[in-house]
Amino acid sequence: MRQILIAGVLSLAVAILLTPVLIKVFSRQGFGQEIRVEGPASHQTKRGTPSMGGVAIVAALWAGYWGSHLFGLLTDGSGPTASGVLVLSLATTLAVVGFLDDFIKIRKQRNLGLNKTAKSVGQLIAALLFGFLVLQFRNEAGYRPASSQLSYVREIDAIAMGSVVFIIFVWLVVSAWSNAVNFTDGLDGLAAGSMAMVLGSYVLITFWQYRNACVGGPKTAEPGCYTVRDPLDLALIAVAGGGACLGFLWWNAAPAKIFMGDTGSLALGGLLAGLSITTSTELLAVVVGALFVAEIISVVIQIAVFRTTGRRVFRMAPFHHHFELSGWAETTVIIRFWLLTAIACALGLSLFYSEFLSASGG
Repeated sequence: MRQILIAGVLSLAVAILLTPVLIKVFSRQGFGQEIRVEGPASHQTKRGTPSMGGVAIVAALWAGYWGSHLFGLLTDGSGPTASGVLVLSLATTLAVVGFLDDFIKIRKQRNLGLNKTAKSVGQLIAALLFGFLVLQFRNEAGYRPASSQLSYVREIDAIAMGSVVFIIFVWLVVSAWSNAVNFTDGLDGLAAGSMAMVLGSYVLITFWQYRNACVGGPKTAEPGCYTVRDPLDLALIAVAGGGACLGFLWWNAAPAKIFMGDTGSLALGGLLAGLSITTSTELLAVVVGALFVAEIISVVIQIAVFRTTGRRVFRMAPFHHHFELSGWAETTVIIRFWLLTAIACALGLSLFYSEFLSASGG
């Protein structure tokens, strides 16, 4: 429990203290955000706001995770695990892809960085490496960082995937979540605040899995226990990510003094994807992260309908811009979407706990 608190405090502190430094440095260098011309007119005033603030989020994530493990090594000798390192590596790799995208935007002073192919290739490489590695590293109980079975709150026995199919599935999950968070990052503080709540939910989920972990392997497992390989270490990842989002939100809340850019949004999407896979909650994550799901679905619907009929379902996609163009103030959209995220997280946690009661016979 102390390590979880340390990870959260360290990441929060690093994000709060590092972000204003980045604001000053990026402002001096002219690393300002370009704004889409077709977007809401009020957004044009944001042109030139420093971007690439995701650097602070990733740095805080690293500081929180490794700082808590330094404390663990000094006190009880516990160190990082395969699951935690792999999820952290996935988020960091996607952050590098996002950083390249942001840097090209800034250098060429345009709203387009990496083209779709280049960004997709980066996501593909990160996902394939992660998908392959999470099927390795069995511990003494025989558990791996991930199972090749589809999962809701735990593995669904009837839906088993081979290694190749599972790796393809991981690619789809990683691409979907990283793009979903990327699309959501269009209003001041929307993505950071929403992700803080989602990661907070995963802190509770992983800690509960740790307190109710199966002991001695599958054959001696008690009803309702969880076969997640490293739940406590994943709790450190989740709380470090949540603390980083809250610290960044201090400066990113409306009116934002800095944007996270693709550096932050792709990293956070990868973090959520990695946690869902290593905690065996891929389907539950759809409920907890329902706002991100709705955002990416709105884009898909808009494109599909426009290409087939030539008409638009929304005034602009992602659909948070639809509400702005309908006359809602930006802060109104943000707060209401935060409320929707809180409701989705509460529903997801309720489903998680009710499944536990059912599985344990409670």
